[in-house]
Amino acid sequence: MTTATSEKLLSNHSFSARQSALHVAVVDEELPYPLNSGKRIRTLNLLKRLASRHRITYICHRNAAADEARRAERYLLECGIEPVIVERSVPRKSGLGFYARLTANLFSPLPYSVATHTSAALCRAIQDHAARNRIDVWHCEWTPYAHALRVLPDARWLVVAHNVESLIWQRYHETETHPLKRWYIRGQWRKFERFEQWALGAAASAVAVSPEDAARMRTDFHVRRVAVVDNGVDTSHFHPAGDARIPGQILFLGSLDWRPNLDAVRLLLERIFPEVHKRESAARLCIVGRNPPEWLFREAALCPGVKLHPNPPDVRPFLRASAVMAVPLRIGGGSRLKILEALACGLHVVSTRVGAEGLCLVPGRHLDVVDDADGMAAALVHCLREPARGESIAEQGRRVVVERYDWSVLAEKLERVWFDCVQRGAR
Repeated sequence: MTTATSEKLLSNHSFSARQSALHVAVVDEELPYPLNSGKRIRTLNLLKRLASRHRITYICHRNAAADEARRAERYLLECGIEPVIVERSVPRKSGLGFYARLTANLFSPLPYSVATHTSAALCRAIQDHAARNRIDVWHCEWTPYAHALRVLPDARWLVVAHNVESLIWQRYHETETHPLKRWYIRGQWRKFERFEQWALGAAASAVAVSPEDAARMRTDFHVRRVAVVDNGVDTSHFHPAGDARIPGQILFLGSLDWRPNLDAVRLLLERIFPEVHKRESAARLCIVGRNPPEWLFREAALCPGVKLHPNPPDVRPFLRASAVMAVPLRIGGGSRLKILEALACGLHVVSTRVGAEGLCLVPGRHLDVVDDADGMAAALVHCLREPARGESIAEQGRRVVVERYDWSVLAEKLERVWFDCVQRGAR
């Protein structure tokens, strides 16, 4: 089925049908608040716009930090979303216990991310909620959580694939040089291929975040029902402020507890920024994001011209003050919300092709796209030396973002997916 056919099917609902309130039960890792990661930003911005028209229940594990968990629960209630919290946090990816779990996973048919995110307590909460309520649609907000929905064999459910996970693991494998790690990663890659084959095929509908991911699902996994609900941006929140930008300031923005971002930061610190700084001594690099590891604090402190800003309450001051954003991703899938946020704020973006995947943006017109680390360094130097060109490109990119990627438009797309699942009945 083509993307155009899927869009047509999703739009063929009558006005009266769309007025019917649904009870949608969302299953996820944790409550998506505060908005300090791309996944949380997407999830909450879509759901809070639909909560005024539908009853939404959010079933998940408790957020790891107790204070964050309390604030998140209050915020979702204020948005009209009912939290159902399971008193269990996902195990941390550190310490001896982490390596013991990695070793044990060698004997599991499930990928590590699926095995550690599945819990008996979550499965019981799903079954209890299904027994007490009439649910129109079960909404799995991240592919690994589809495994928990096996306890409801007759339910209507959809799965949101923020990434094609097997593609990310394939790229981990391609970039890893340590033989033992490469061997382990290959195993995870193959496990995720098998798991996604099941999860995306068993769902009543799969939701991709980009046309490219949707095409991969159809080609690689033969998924018949795929809808595209792009990543987006709140254009009333992210917009230019008219403040003067700091010449020479390069911004890296992203969750610093996500492995693809850490790979990109390491590349930036070891190869890209030293070359930029050698050619432009006034260049400065701001690394901004949540939960940076200890090694990143040490590395940033040792690099001239680099400053790390962990867990900022608001990223907009950095987006509005910087001269250019660098997105040197080598590993990833889906699409980058941070690129949309940067362009919404009028900030010029230089990205790798992997970083710019999934966005309907034209290289050279809306942002600059490069092939490798050397190309990234050269492009950043060029941007710092010719700021007027960068401002012009960013303004054209901002127009596309405002027209195509506003969350209100995208929430209506997700709503049509829900109604489509209801109309087609249980699988």
